[in-house]
Amino acid sequence: MELRIPYGKADFFDITIRDEQLVGVYRPNAVEKIDYNQAIDQALASPLNQTDFDTFTQTDERIVFIVNDGTRPTPTAKVLARIYPKIKDKDVFFIVATGCHRAPTEEEWHFILGKDIYEDLLAKERLWSHDSRKDEMVFLGTSTNGTKMYLNKLVAQAKKVCVIGSVEPHYFAGYTGGRKAFLPGVAAYETIQQNHLLALHANAQALSLKGNPVHEDMMDAMSVLGEIDVFAIMTVLDSDHDICAVKAGDLSDSFYAAIDKADEVFCVNIPQKADIVISVAPYPMDIDLYQSQKALDNGKLALNKDGILIMVAKCRTGIGEEGFFKLMSSAPCARSVLEKIKEGYKLGYHKAAKMAEINLWAQSWAVSDLSDDEMRAVHLKPYHDLAVALEEAIALKGEEASIIVLPFGSITVPKVCDV
Repeated sequence: MELRIPYGKADFFDITIRDEQLVGVYRPNAVEKIDYNQAIDQALASPLNQTDFDTFTQTDERIVFIVNDGTRPTPTAKVLARIYPKIKDKDVFFIVATGCHRAPTEEEWHFILGKDIYEDLLAKERLWSHDSRKDEMVFLGTSTNGTKMYLNKLVAQAKKVCVIGSVEPHYFAGYTGGRKAFLPGVAAYETIQQNHLLALHANAQALSLKGNPVHEDMMDAMSVLGEIDVFAIMTVLDSDHDICAVKAGDLSDSFYAAIDKADEVFCVNIPQKADIVISVAPYPMDIDLYQSQKALDNGKLALNKDGILIMVAKCRTGIGEEGFFKLMSSAPCARSVLEKIKEGYKLGYHKAAKMAEINLWAQSWAVSDLSDDEMRAVHLKPYHDLAVALEEAIALKGEEASIIVLPFGSITVPKVCDV
């Protein structure tokens, strides 16, 4: 079978896999197409445990909108195209929930908001990119777990906040969306670090909410928002990046209501695990290695012990989080990475741990624009051509090696069928 594998925004690799080798090509599941503008309108008019959107925005108070950064596929621009005419003359302010990521580029601003809305907000000086290290923060309280909730002053002092997000599986928080807009979205670096330390726990994994200490800490921490009136708009995307569901209203209720649809789209059944798995971090989730790692974490779920996991990720802006790279590059092997983490946790180490754990039982390879030295430094066997990587993987595993391909590996969660 001949396959065209996406690489970055517009590039691709052509590969050939024999039919007897290919277990399958698994994408997010196809779901019924909807009129998403109508779905947005219905969700805003009939929200869950919250007043309707028009009533929520009938105020002279400033409304702070929290939107995702360019590493998420959230269809913020599509939602704003529907609601911005209603709010553009009000006292609105937009903050990008970067967590500990960098600020968006102008191209990413256009992707997030839409070019016209971006330029309008920029001209009105109503835009801000959260900086977890430098922005002024306000302490709102402490979670039961001990996470001290410092939030960006622009959000913490707001009377009304509207969150626009998307819900899909997340490799250690269970799912994106909902509470993640605040933590890590607009939280202080130290707050994010305290929460993400919990990602080292065995239950911190995709699809896991009950017993997942990261999720439970985030949900508990949301109690500090008691004085803020929050209206949430949660979307779910299909495999074509079209909106297939919209839930709105209460922050937690809208998040939980979107999960069933997210599972329907992103959880795929596979008949067996494979000796070789090709897992792609698609645009825009291929922005850097730090974000692209999600393709490795999902890909491992389809991989046999002693198999070869090939991540395909352009890593357009490089490595990403500095602490993550420093740790990985300072350790000679995966086991050494995990030993160093035990000596003291820093933000980014959870990502290193997830990558290192794979290398205890399998091989991790990468096809990217990173240099060979950069890939080797983080314990990935380096390639720049997927066809070459696949040929060498088959040579190592044998002509009878089984192969699974995940073209949207960052958001596809494989599950072995029971039957």
